[in-house]
Amino acid sequence: MSKGKVYLVGAGPGDETLITLRAIQVLKLSECVIYDGLANESLLNYAPPEVEKISVRKRTGPRPWTQPEIDTLLLEKAKEGKIVVRLKGGDPGLFGRAPEEAALCTQEGIPFEIVPGITAGLAAAAYSGIFLTDRDHASQVVFVTGREAATKSEEVLDYRFLSGFDGTIVLYMAMGNLDKITSQLIEGGKNPATPVAIVQNATTTKQRLLKSQLDRVAKECQEKGLGAPSIVIIGPTAVGNDQYNWFMNRPLFGKRILITRDPVGNDVFAAMLAAVGAVPIRFDAIRIIDQSESLESKEAILHLSEYDWVIFTSANGVRHAFKALHSTGKDARAFGTAKVACIGKQTADILEPFGIRADFVPTKYTSEIMAKELAETESLTGKCILLLRSGIAPKDLVEAFTSAGAKVDDIAVYTVKPNTEKNEAILEQIKAGEIDWVTFTSSSTVRSFFDQIPIQLARSTGVKIGSIGPVATQQVKDLGLEPTVEADVHTVDGLLAAIEKYEENHKESAV
Repeated sequence: MSKGKVYLVGAGPGDETLITLRAIQVLKLSECVIYDGLANESLLNYAPPEVEKISVRKRTGPRPWTQPEIDTLLLEKAKEGKIVVRLKGGDPGLFGRAPEEAALCTQEGIPFEIVPGITAGLAAAAYSGIFLTDRDHASQVVFVTGREAATKSEEVLDYRFLSGFDGTIVLYMAMGNLDKITSQLIEGGKNPATPVAIVQNATTTKQRLLKSQLDRVAKECQEKGLGAPSIVIIGPTAVGNDQYNWFMNRPLFGKRILITRDPVGNDVFAAMLAAVGAVPIRFDAIRIIDQSESLESKEAILHLSEYDWVIFTSANGVRHAFKALHSTGKDARAFGTAKVACIGKQTADILEPFGIRADFVPTKYTSEIMAKELAETESLTGKCILLLRSGIAPKDLVEAFTSAGAKVDDIAVYTVKPNTEKNEAILEQIKAGEIDWVTFTSSSTVRSFFDQIPIQLARSTGVKIGSIGPVATQQVKDLGLEPTVEADVHTVDGLLAAIEKYEENHKESAV
């Protein structure tokens, strides 16, 4: 069998978006990915679904690996003719074992390529508002390992040089020896008051930042529980500026927020939360079931132009209605002269790419306001209204339009069903107080969530509850709970804004 190829790839410092395009390209080509403990496992999503994935954590996990074992594995997979990606945290050539692995490939005649990555030292500084060089205070920087190879007969770190180095010192893998390192630097003549910054779990939502000085930083790390993986920055620029700490200053940084929408909706909400620094915890509480192929749906879709108003109450309604429309070979022209109303801006935004702009959006995104304000816009007497929405939607909107004199067809283009698959991991996180917020975007998400999670548990742990609007709020109250916040604007954006406002107002009391 022909020999394969090995790619020594830098996975970056932790944030999955800090990966190079070349790294993504080779992951897509891979047949085997051998990844270490500091590589973000979400990067494996770039690899083909059938790829062989092997974790080779060295110091954690149920089965720690040694470097000789990794070397053997690397050769074995390459000799099977596979394209092997060796995914390494940070940059493969900086304090990693890439030189040894490259030498191994050379000895065995296996072609290889090195794909650089963003090293943790650079990323830790950038994500904590620290600049490693500064034209006024530091014109040079040095990268140093705080843990030397066990095979070395004697220590070769030049503390005399480092003590006199007039610039920024960036230490990797130093937490286990921090007390010794700082003492040696002071003994060598470095000012005990030299600023030091410790950045733990850099670029992730678990990032922690400690600013101290050389003579007391080791003790403070011990007192505050900072450990590996951390980057140590020593020198005048380590003072940084809190105003530049853009990453940790994001409004919901580190808040663990449980989201309870359907899988697609949770994808959208998770991205929004991550953008403001939160840790989204997925609980796929409901499933969206397509009903756009039913005879009733298709019959309504074929007669769209005969209605005065077509009304969408959710983005899902838009998507499934247009799925039915396209299955009949038609497009937006099928609406003819029918006007279109959407119960919220997000629904209207989803509608627009299909070639239709909403003629009406109420000032508040509830059924009651929708019916009231539309009736104030024009007389609904004798008008034909088509609702394209969920099969479990309440009948209040139908009743309101009927009372206003309209003829209403209420057509289910989709329905919602609870996800009954038990999620023990979520239960344990709530018990342990590891969830800051639980969010609800509909009454069905409330019911589905509390079918699995005891109400008393939510009450006793004091987890905060965010509701998208009055309907979800009422469902929460019916269960004997009280939402912490309700969105002023009944959209996911509005819910996020309400949570941000609450956290901002309670920032001081939370310190």
